[in-house]
Amino acid sequence: MSVAERAPDVMPATAVPPPDAHDTFLGFRVTPLTRRRLDLFRRNKLAVWSLWAFVAIFTLSLFAEFLCNDRPLLIRYDGQFYSPIFVAYPETKFGGFFEAEADYRDPFVKELIEEKGWILWPPIRFDYRTINYEMKVPAPSPPSRDNWLGTDDQARDVLARVVYGVRISILFGFSVVIFSSIIGIIAGATQGYWGGRWDLYFQRFMEIWGSVPTLYVIIIIASVFTPNFWILLGIFLLFSWMGLVGLVRTEFIRARNFDYVRAARALGASDWVVMFKHILPNAMVSTMTMMPFMLSGSVTLLSGLDFIGYGLPAGSPSLGELVLQARNNLHAPWLGFTAFFTLGTLLMLLVFIGEGVRDAFDPRKNVA
Repeated sequence: MSVAERAPDVMPATAVPPPDAHDTFLGFRVTPLTRRRLDLFRRNKLAVWSLWAFVAIFTLSLFAEFLCNDRPLLIRYDGQFYSPIFVAYPETKFGGFFEAEADYRDPFVKELIEEKGWILWPPIRFDYRTINYEMKVPAPSPPSRDNWLGTDDQARDVLARVVYGVRISILFGFSVVIFSSIIGIIAGATQGYWGGRWDLYFQRFMEIWGSVPTLYVIIIIASVFTPNFWILLGIFLLFSWMGLVGLVRTEFIRARNFDYVRAARALGASDWVVMFKHILPNAMVSTMTMMPFMLSGSVTLLSGLDFIGYGLPAGSPSLGELVLQARNNLHAPWLGFTAFFTLGTLLMLLVFIGEGVRDAFDPRKNVA
C-alpha cells in the first residue's frame, strides 16, 4: 500500500469548512463564543419567554396613541379621508359651528360625521388625559364596558394611563441604562487601565459622591425646578453611573497585563485603542449581565419618586402615580390590583431576562 493510500482522511489546510447553520444571527456573523452564549440563553425557556413578552409589551406601548386615544384613527366624511390622530381639524370641517378643534366624543359631532361617512376608533377611546364625563357612578368607577380597568379618582381611564405609563417607564429606564453605562464604562476603564494616582483620587471622589443622599438632591432640585423627564434623567445619571465602575475597573486591572495587551502596546496601539478595542470586549461580560437589573431598578426608582410626589409632573401617566391612587382610594381595589400586576409583571420579566443573560455569560456553563 502506498503512502498516499495509508494517509488518514484530513482536510487540507487551505480548505474552508462549510458554514455552520448557527454562524449567523439576525443576518450578522457571530463568533463561536457568541453562538455558545446564544445557545445557553435559548436553553433557559423562562428567560426566552420573558424576553418575548417584554418585547411585545414594549412594542405595544410604543404605539400607545394608536391603541388609546380620544381621537379617531381615520374618518371618512363627504368622500374624503381625515386622520385626526395626526392632524387637528376644526369642527367646521365636519359641518359644525366652532373653529376650535372638534371634540369627537361629542354626540353632536359624531352625528354630523356619521351622516356623511364613518369613524374608525382605536380599541380604547381614551388617552391618559381624557376625562369620562359619561360615567353613571362617581369616580373612581369600577371596570365597565367603556373603561376596561375602571377609572381613577379624576375619572381618567386606568388602562390608557397604564399603557402610556409603561412606555414612559421603560424609555426612562433604557435612557438611564444607556447613558450611565457609557459614563461608568469610561470611568472604570480609565481607572483600571491607568491606575496609580488617577485611580486613587477617583476612588476617593466616588466614596464622597456616593455618600450624597440622592433623595435630598432630588427634593432640593424639585423645589427650584419643575421636575420633568429630562431633569429626572439628569439627576439619575449623577449617581447611577457608579454602579458599573467597580465591575469594569476590576476587569481592566485584571486584563491590563495580559499578553495580548502587551502585544498591542508593542505594536504601537494607543491607550484608547487598547482599552476599548482589546480589553473592553472582555469587560462587557460583567456589564451586560448587570443591565437588565439596572433597568428594573430605574423603573422602580422612578415609580417610587412619582409615588412620593417628586417624579414626573402632575397629570403625567405614571405607574407610581397609579400606586398613589390605589393608596388614596382603598375602596377601589381595582386600582391596587392594576398597579401591583403592572409593576410586578414588568419587574418579574426583567429579572428573568437578567438571570438568563447572567447564565449565558457564565464561563462555567457549557452547551451539552
